[in-house]
Amino acid sequence: MSGGFLDRLAYRAAEGAHVDQTRRYLFIRPEALMGIFRRLPPDARDAALGALAESVFEMGSDSARAYAAMGGDGPALAETVRLSAPELGWGVWDIALEPGRMVATVANSPFAEGFGPSETPVCHAILGMVRAVGTMVLGGPVRATEVACAACGAAECRFEAERTEAKP
Repeated sequence: MSGGFLDRLAYRAAEGAHVDQTRRYLFIRPEALMGIFRRLPPDARDAALGALAESVFEMGSDSARAYAAMGGDGPALAETVRLSAPELGWGVWDIALEPGRMVATVANSPFAEGFGPSETPVCHAILGMVRAVGTMVLGGPVRATEVACAACGAAECRFEAERTEAKP
């Protein structure tokens, strides 16, 4: 892939919009976004964070397809995502691939920082993206989980995506 995300990002002043091809981006402080979830009762919070993960999976799949078209699939796609994440303000990612499995470690998650201390993981946006990328990199549906979260006291956030069915 030539150029990173920031090289592709265009500011359309007349429209008040930042775009990467057809995908619009919005700058918002993590505390403002995650403050919504922090203020909800636990049951509603779980449902809302789950909806965030699903939404990011859907939109992240579109972004991952665009990244794949620019720079390849499999390990090349994982590398593109790893390089793009910090430019998007999503922390510093490390992605390890194994047969049928992808592990993403994220340092400085804006979602954990924006939420603050929590008894349960809160990086559902990253979880949705890990699921989207894992589905493409591993060649089929995956089960993605956040197994460690900085909001819960971990040094970094850690996500695992595993194939849920065998390749045809």
